Amino acid sequence: MQCFSHLLHGISFRKKNSRFVKSSIKIVVLGIVLLGFGALRFPFEVKLSKDLRVGGLTPAPLEIDTRDKIDQTSSAVVLGGLRTLVATFLNLRAFSYFQEQKWDDVAESFRTIVDLAPRTRYYWETGAWHSAYNAASYYYNDSKLAPLRRREAWRMSIVRGRAFLERGIRNNPDDWRLHSYLGFMLADANKFPAFQDPNATFAASADAYGKAVATGKAMDFTRRAQLYSLARVKGREAEALALVRSLYATRGNQTPTIKTLLFILEAYQNPQMEMEKRATEIFETPEKAYSALCNQWVRTRELYPVYGIAEALGGLEVTLKKDPNESIFKQPLQSPTMTDDWFTK
Repeated sequence: MQCFSHLLHGISFRKKNSRFVKSSIKIVVLGIVLLGFGALRFPFEVKLSKDLRVGGLTPAPLEIDTRDKIDQTSSAVVLGGLRTLVATFLNLRAFSYFQEQKWDDVAESFRTIVDLAPRTRYYWETGAWHSAYNAASYYYNDSKLAPLRRREAWRMSIVRGRAFLERGIRNNPDDWRLHSYLGFMLADANKFPAFQDPNATFAASADAYGKAVATGKAMDFTRRAQLYSLARVKGREAEALALVRSLYATRGNQTPTIKTLLFILEAYQNPQMEMEKRATEIFETPEKAYSALCNQWVRTRELYPVYGIAEALGGLEVTLKKDPNESIFKQPLQSPTMTDDWFTK
C-alpha cells in the first residue's frame, strides 16, 4: 500500500510539474510576442508623439532645468499634466516681482512660464512687454545709475524683450498677433534707437508685419503698419510705392498718412514731377495738402523720408499767400531720436 501511495504521489507531482512547465512556456512565448509587438510599435509611437508635439496637441517633455526652477509640489502637478495651472501661479509671482521692480526675476519667471505654456500668446507678449517697456522705462528714469550704465541697461532691456518675442514667434509661427507686436516694437520711436541700425530695424519691422499678413488672419491695419515701416527702409522704395498704391486703391485706406507717403514715394521715383500740383491732386485742395505735408515735415523723430515735401510746401505757401514769418520752415522740428543727452538729464 505504501508503494502504491508513493506511486500515486509521483504521478501527481509529474502532472503538476508538467502543467507548470507548460504554463511557463506560455508566459515566455507571450513575453516574446509582447516584446516583439512593442519593438514594432516603438518607432510608430515615437513618430506619433513627435507629430503631436509639432502640431501643438501635446506639450514637449519638461526640461530638467525647468523642473529645477519650480518647487517639488509644482513639479508633481506639472507631471500630472497641469502645466498651465503652474504657469498661472508663476505669472502671479512674476507680477509681484514686477511690483518690486526686480527685473531679472521677472525675466527669469517668464522664461520658466513659457517653458510650461509655450502656446499661450499672453505670456510671450507680457514677458516681452515687461522687458522692452517696463524695465527699459525704469532704467531710463533711474537717476541713481551713471549715465552710461543707464543707457546700456535701457538698451539691453529692449534687446531682451525683442529676443523673447522672437522666441515666442518661433514657437508660434502662425500667430499673427506676435508677428504684429514685433513689428510694432521695432518701429516704436522710443525703442528702435536701441537697435542702433534704423534701416535694418525698420526692415525687420516691415518683414514682421508682412509675416503677420501672410498668415491670412491679420486685421486690416497690419498692412498699413507694414507700409509705415517699409517706407522708412532705404533701398526698398519701389516695394513701398507698390504697397502704398495698392492700399490707396481702397477708399477706406485713403488716410492723410497714406496720401502723404504716396506723394513722398512718387517724388522719390520721379523727382522731376510738379510737386505742388501732384500734392494738390492727391489731397484735393491746397489747404489739405499744406496741412498734411506740414505735419509730415516736422515728424523728424520718426525718420520718415521727406522726398519732395520742401518743394511742395514752398509752392503751396506762395499759392496760399502764407505770411513768411509763419512759414513752416521757421517752426521747430521734433526732438531727435535717442541720444546720449537723454541719459544725462
